[in-house]
Amino acid sequence: MTSSSPRRPSPLPPEIADRLKRSADGLLPAIAQQYDTGEVLMLGWMDDEALHRTLTTGRCTYWSRSRREYWVKGDTSGHFQWVKSVALDCDADTVLVKVDQVGAACHTGARTCFDADVLLADGVDGAVSGTPGADQ
Repeated sequence: MTSSSPRRPSPLPPEIADRLKRSADGLLPAIAQQYDTGEVLMLGWMDDEALHRTLTTGRCTYWSRSRREYWVKGDTSGHFQWVKSVALDCDADTVLVKVDQVGAACHTGARTCFDADVLLADGVDGAVSGTPGADQ
């Protein structure tokens, strides 16, 4: 089974679609960030259709690589992401979606997907042996 999103003509305006640098699967990583605090909430994947839906509906739509279908954050969980802004990074290969997150962002029920498994905190020098920049 492939993780590719469906291939179809882009629903995005050409001035956006032509700039996007998609993966071989036609996807872009989409980082969801709480608009007022800067808290990083989650990472999902968008193809042109998901980005189009996000831009036009005001709700985050993602492509599920495992289920091979679109999903709108909050439709089943009630934990909505209301879009405040959408930006491309400097390489046009990642989308930053600033949202007003209602409830948990993570499928585990946690506020974010990034608070349960912290590998390094407070930039401690040499915390991981062999890490570039450690013990210099």
